[in-house]
This record gives sequence, C-alpha cells and structure tokens, in this order.
Amino acid sequence: MADQIVRVWGGYGTQAGVDRYCREHFPQSVLPHLRSIDGFLEVKVMTCQGRDETEVVVATTWDSIESVKAFAGSDYEKAVVEPVVRELLNRFDDRVTHFTLALAASRART
Repeated sequence: MADQIVRVWGGYGTQAGVDRYCREHFPQSVLPHLRSIDGFLEVKVMTCQGRDETEVVVATTWDSIESVKAFAGSDYEKAVVEPVVRELLNRFDDRVTHFTLALAASRART
C-alpha cells in the first residue's frame, strides 16, 4: 500500500465567520469537490476557540501525492482558497503542509 498523505491548512476568524465556513461553505462547496477527486479519502475540519479569534484547521487525507496534485494543481503546496473564504475568515495560510501518514488507529470493536 502506498503512503497516504495528510494535507493540513488553517485559518482564523470570528466565531461567526468560522461557523459559516464550517456549516455552509465547506459542506456545500468544498466537500462535493473533494468527493469528486479520485484518491480523496477523508477530511476532518477542526475548530478551536481562542481568546480573540477562532481557529479552523482542515486535514484532508489522500491516497497519494498525485491525488493531491489532482486537487491542488502542480503547485500543490499552495493553498486552494475560494474568494468567499476571504469574507468568512480574517486570515489564513497561503501554503499547506503535507504529512506522510505513519500510523492511524481507531478504537477496536469487540
């Protein structure tokens, strides 16, 4: 089995802006696009309420770097950010980080 790739991107905004990103933009626009790409495996969208702003982190898992490139293009370390995100978040990463998945586990069922 080839190494899976986890692509991590983050942004910051108001609680309301991050909520809209998570409840409207991501599921209605980003998720359908991700699901249409061969090699997309899963996504986790996480938030953390800070003192002055709320952080959102998106971690997508792919079956290969070629699948990542199918999503992001040849400059695959550049963040894919739709214009509406600029209205929802105050700031965000322009570049992403890619990790090779070394271990994944879940609770065993008996």
